[in-house]
Amino acid sequence: MLWLVVAALAVRQMAVALRQPPGERLTDPATWIGENGVLHVTGSLYDSDRFTGTPFAGLVLKPLTRTAEQSLGVAWTFGSLLLVAALGIVAARALPGPVSRRTALLAAPVAISLLMLSLPVRNALHLGQTSILPVLLVLLGCFTVRGERASGILIGLAAALQPTVLLFAVLLRLTGRRQAALTGAAAFAACTALAWAAMPGDSWTYWVHHVAGTGLGGNADSLANQSLHGALLRSGLTGPLEIALFVVLAAAVCFFGLRRAARYAGDGQLLLAVAVTGCVAVAVSPVAWQHQLLWVLLAVVGRVGKRASDRLVWPAVVVLVLTLPGNMLLPNTEALFPVRDNVLLIAALAAACAVPFLPRTSEYWQHPIPTDYAAPVPARWSRVPLLPFRRRVLSRPNLLLELLLIRVVYSAYAHVRLAATAGRATAEHHGRQIHSIEQWLHIAIEHRINHAVVDIGWLRGFFDYYYSTFHFVVPLAILGVLYVRRPADYRWARSTIGFATFLALVGFWLYPLAPPRLMPGLGFVDTVHGVQDFAKPDYGSLTAMTNQYAAMPSLHFGWSLWCGVVVVALAPKVWMKALGLLHPLFTVSAIVATANHWVLDALGGAVVVALGFGLTHLLAGPRRLPSVTTPAAAEPQDGPEPRDGLERPAPVPEPRTTDEALGSKQL
Repeated sequence: MLWLVVAALAVRQMAVALRQPPGERLTDPATWIGENGVLHVTGSLYDSDRFTGTPFAGLVLKPLTRTAEQSLGVAWTFGSLLLVAALGIVAARALPGPVSRRTALLAAPVAISLLMLSLPVRNALHLGQTSILPVLLVLLGCFTVRGERASGILIGLAAALQPTVLLFAVLLRLTGRRQAALTGAAAFAACTALAWAAMPGDSWTYWVHHVAGTGLGGNADSLANQSLHGALLRSGLTGPLEIALFVVLAAAVCFFGLRRAARYAGDGQLLLAVAVTGCVAVAVSPVAWQHQLLWVLLAVVGRVGKRASDRLVWPAVVVLVLTLPGNMLLPNTEALFPVRDNVLLIAALAAACAVPFLPRTSEYWQHPIPTDYAAPVPARWSRVPLLPFRRRVLSRPNLLLELLLIRVVYSAYAHVRLAATAGRATAEHHGRQIHSIEQWLHIAIEHRINHAVVDIGWLRGFFDYYYSTFHFVVPLAILGVLYVRRPADYRWARSTIGFATFLALVGFWLYPLAPPRLMPGLGFVDTVHGVQDFAKPDYGSLTAMTNQYAAMPSLHFGWSLWCGVVVVALAPKVWMKALGLLHPLFTVSAIVATANHWVLDALGGAVVVALGFGLTHLLAGPRRLPSVTTPAAAEPQDGPEPRDGLERPAPVPEPRTTDEALGSKQL
């Protein structure tokens, strides 16, 4: 099945590349070898900034200038995919041992799938870049070929295409492979000299005037340049001060990163050593474009953390950073722009100098501290099995991974919600349907409530503020409290709201609906945004980021109802439960009073929330977990009351449920 996924990804990537219009397909080769490409002209390759490769790369690509564009596009794309497949297979076989049989079977297709989905490969396929080849040459030189000389030649060829790859010669020297290091340096020098002899003017321009390609392919301070040099320029530093600081930082990264790489190589983790060295090369390069950052993805092989529950944190962070754009990982907040704009560089620096990868000699390498699970529960129906992780995890999830997960899921929710629109006419037609149904049911109360609230200033202000603010604040606050005090219940609550939100997205997609405030002729007043042009409504900076026709079901009410149910189920005090019920009551009043939803929208929100709780109960079992009696239960234990939401063994003849065990000291 995984190999079928790989094949599907390969076909999709090739189709995406080849279905682009001729002017947008393989944009870099078109500017190199097209009718007016830089490789056709008699002048310098670097008369413009369109060619970013080394003179040796230009010399290698010269024979392709007579190739027809269509045939070259197919061959280039198919050849790039073959290189990706070879890279994934070599990386999978280079995993540090011991490797289980399951890992050996799954490693290659998983590696190729991750490579296909990564931003560097997608960028390279779109541009037609050769950046996959240096990575493959280095891996072949380190893991496949035999003999010091062959290994050095392959690494030297890779460095001739991407100069900072020459740092691998230093790694070879630090690990005792002196002959391979010398051969690699000699191969790099020979290829560079060959290009210099064939194209002396271009070589002078590239190596001297542009300092190994700096300034080619775009401005060095653009977001696409994920190197230390680019980050310093984006911070506002320029001139000699920036250059001096860059040299100092690059030297420090090389010193610490290469020493770490040599240590991991000596520990038997050569693939991790290669990844760390590649990350060093990315950081210290004058320019490191997105298609050159595959080295960061290789760092996923490092093991971090003593606990089994923490083992997926670093791989998940690397995969998310290398597959999703920065604006999906971090919110659009000005204070986070320095992190968001340099997230790939930060990941590379972390892998090179900071992340504490475990050595193979560690006692936790093969046997991490196990995760605390609840006792298995039976499935609700024999034909509907529980999810594979039916053993409910009792421990608190990793905070960094949880925040990334919440951010990515919300970004995906926002993108789908924005795309789920069929146009104004369809949304208004559905709005008339809903209005007619409510009139038939005698529940069309929106107009009366809306106009009654408009005439009472303080009430209008209260509902406007409640509608705009509490929608996100209250659910996040409840999740935060559960995360700190009751982690097992936090996982249950998070799953229920996740299912409900997913079902709501399906509703947005299938049934776009105009809210009352966007229905012409019905006389509703938009109390939050004011009078609007129905054809082009304006909501300030949110206009381009919201879909105003994603109204059925109402997640404003759905999320508030989820909050009320969770508080009623988990709060220990009656007044807390009553306070929790006020939130959905105020929310449904606000969405109707501000003309943002129909009454039936609230009913739809209640339905998806009920289905969310039902699916969680069906697939993961009940919220209340059965007690597990242990020998230690025979003696009472002194100490503070546990705060993780779990029942602890007690010297009683019959096991009690989670809620009964903790009583009023849960929350």
